[in-house]
Amino acid sequence: MRRPWQAGTVGEYGLRKIRRRVHTGVSRAPQRLTAAACQEERMAIDEKVAAQVSPREVIARAVERGVKIVDLRFTDLPGTWQHFSIPVSELTEDLFVEGIGFDGSSIRGFQQIHESDMLLFADPSTAVVDPCLEVPTLSLICDIKDPLKREDYSRDPRFIARKAEAYLRQSGVADTSYWGPEAEFYIFNSARFDQNAHSGYYFIDSEEGIWNSGANSTPNLAFRPRHKEGYFPVPPVDKLQDLRSRIVLAMIEAGIDIEVHHHEVGTAGQTEIDMRFDTLTTMADKVLTYKYIVKNVCYKYGYTATFMPKPLYGDNGSGMHTHQSLWKGGTPLFYDKDGYALLSDLARWYIGGLLQHAPALLAFAAPTTNSYRRLVPGYEAPIKLAYSARNRSACVRIPTYSSNPKARRLEFRSPDPTCNPYLAFSAMLMAGLDGIAKKTEPPKPIEADLYELDPELGAQVKDLPGSLPEVLDALEDDSAFLLKGDVFTPDLIETWVAYKRTREVDAINLRPHPYEFFLYYDA
Repeated sequence: MRRPWQAGTVGEYGLRKIRRRVHTGVSRAPQRLTAAACQEERMAIDEKVAAQVSPREVIARAVERGVKIVDLRFTDLPGTWQHFSIPVSELTEDLFVEGIGFDGSSIRGFQQIHESDMLLFADPSTAVVDPCLEVPTLSLICDIKDPLKREDYSRDPRFIARKAEAYLRQSGVADTSYWGPEAEFYIFNSARFDQNAHSGYYFIDSEEGIWNSGANSTPNLAFRPRHKEGYFPVPPVDKLQDLRSRIVLAMIEAGIDIEVHHHEVGTAGQTEIDMRFDTLTTMADKVLTYKYIVKNVCYKYGYTATFMPKPLYGDNGSGMHTHQSLWKGGTPLFYDKDGYALLSDLARWYIGGLLQHAPALLAFAAPTTNSYRRLVPGYEAPIKLAYSARNRSACVRIPTYSSNPKARRLEFRSPDPTCNPYLAFSAMLMAGLDGIAKKTEPPKPIEADLYELDPELGAQVKDLPGSLPEVLDALEDDSAFLLKGDVFTPDLIETWVAYKRTREVDAINLRPHPYEFFLYYDA
């Protein structure tokens, strides 16, 4: 595996890597199966390389690369990167050993003011020169510890992910889980919004928006994707090809292997860029790097990107379909040549765990009020608690692009990119392992369009909860599977639920909705 320091030119690295990979797959994108040799190359476990990166090496290469600033990054509880920076002269080996302090009381979901001091410890394996900043800046992702006990901080999302990976190994079921999230997003030209005592609105505009077909303020050159027809005409209908390519090249420079990029279904700039699969904590790191690069490259070129699940009414929302599989000793565990969709018993039980715990999982995997404007019938949204081969109307889909045992995986389609990936991936893994431990059988697979079932069969297929309050209730009622191995803690779950209820659910409920004026003003 290439280290982030070894960021080659596009010619020597980038174009070689922008190709289809068997494991992750992309919904509806053209498929080109890779050779077995490529599969074996990709099986190198990243942690073995990461463990070889020493603080001394990071410091030496920072000097070689002309780094001026070191940016220390960590994740708050909701899942947003936070950071502060130091001159490169302050990057010493002692910094990696002793840590550096910050005020935890100012971070969402962390400490109270009377216990605010916290420590960051940089992970040398995450060192990469930031591809978005003008001043040469080294980015380091950090873990958080308590300064008194020198113990990992129980609410540090990255610590949860590391514990989940350790629990997987301790379980004896597998030694590695691979994750391939497909994070969708919209790229707009403008996004205005406000809410106060006497007004509330949002106004989105996009040069690609079909609503601009009749605009006459400047010469109108037409060629815009109609609603739900953005997947995926060539330019000039697709006006964002070059911008997406710039985002991809920045991601490659940051050490992220990219498989494909394309326009998504929605008008007005819906986009998908797919990363090559990786292990749980490493992939969660990459998701946050991905979001950071998307937002900054778009901003640089005069656009604004959002990962909101449902920013537009009447068009597709943005999900984060999450491919996942378990391996042991280099052997894929989800494959059985005689199983339905080539799935093993273990894979089927894993699916059973995902479906059984799905309402609670969504408290972490689809964690916003806006998430449930996406999870509605009619917009390719997976709300049916079922699994199936190829079927995108089910919560769990089994991709069928390849019969290669190494490609056998499942795709959990309900998550969206507003989630904290450390918490969401960890929760999914814990649900799947609980299903394996209990040999939980999922409902029988259904091949038909789940939105068009006859009433008798349709009544047998349950729906996901339809709101954030419902999934928070479900998490409170069904959290025992998360507490195994002390991966999640009662304190973290209670803090998460309280934060979501007070800062999001209650905040939305208190404010009049603009459409209420349309419905009720003349009552």
